Amino acid sequence: MAGSGLVVAPGAADSITARIVESAGFPAVYMTGFGATASRLGMPDIGLLSQTEMTEHARNMTRAVSVPVIADADTGYGGPSNIHRTVHEFLQAGVAAIHLEDQATPKRCGQMSGVRLMDASAGVRRLRCAIEARGSAGMLIIGRTDALPAAGMAEAVNRARLYQDAGVDLVFVDGIKTVQELETVARAVDGPKVVSIVDGNPTAALTARDLQDLGFRLALYPVTALFTATCAIAGALTHLKATGTPAGGPPQHSYEKFSQLVGVDLHEDLDDRFGS
Repeated sequence: MAGSGLVVAPGAADSITARIVESAGFPAVYMTGFGATASRLGMPDIGLLSQTEMTEHARNMTRAVSVPVIADADTGYGGPSNIHRTVHEFLQAGVAAIHLEDQATPKRCGQMSGVRLMDASAGVRRLRCAIEARGSAGMLIIGRTDALPAAGMAEAVNRARLYQDAGVDLVFVDGIKTVQELETVARAVDGPKVVSIVDGNPTAALTARDLQDLGFRLALYPVTALFTATCAIAGALTHLKATGTPAGGPPQHSYEKFSQLVGVDLHEDLDDRFGS
C-alpha cells in the first residue's frame, strides 16, 4: 500500500486457493468470509462462522503463503471487548489487514438483500475501538459500510467519510453492483479506498487499470476463484457420473503439479535429511 498503484487481491476460500493466488503472482490474498463459510460449512454468508473459526482460518492461510493476507472480520463478533479480542486474534494470526463492517447482527453478504445497519455513530465507535486495540502494530484497519444496498448512496458516502475521520487506513463501500455506483463512490470519497468486484455484476467488465484510474487503492475479487473452482468440480463429477471415467473430463492438475502447489518438496527434503 506504500506504492501508488492498485493492489489486486483475489479471494481465497481456503489455504490451497491462497497458494494458487500467490503462485499466480498476485501481491496479496483476500480471505473472503463468503468463501470461508462456503468451504467450512457449505452454507451462505449470513454470519454463521464464529470469531475463533474465522481467526483459525486466517492463521492457516497466513501459514500457507508468504504474501500479505487481508481478512474479513465481519462485525467484530460483539461489543467493544469482542472487537478488542478480534483485533488481537487477527494480529496473532499474522494477517496484514482486516475489514470491519457496520451491519446489525445477524449480518449477511453485502450482495444479498435484507442488510440491516447499526447506527453510524456506533460504527465510528467500533472502528475507533479497533484502531486503539491495534496500537502500533502494522495491521491495517479497513472501515467497511454496507449502507449502499440498505440505505442508498448518500448514506454510504456519508458513512465512508465518517469512518475516514475515525482514523481507518482505508474505507470500503460494499454492495456496489453497477459501474455507475462504482464511479459515484470513486468521485465522492477521497483518500485510500477499497472496491470489491463480484463476478456476474457489470463492474466485472472493468480492468484493474480502470479501477486504478478511478482512484481505488485495493481491489478485492472475492468470488472469482471460488465460482470457477466449484463450477469445474461440478463439471468433472458430472462427467465422471455420466461416463464412468474421469478421462476426457475438464482439465486437471497433474499429481506432480498439485504436489508442487502444496509444497511437498520441502517435506521430502526434511524427511531425507532428518527422517529415520
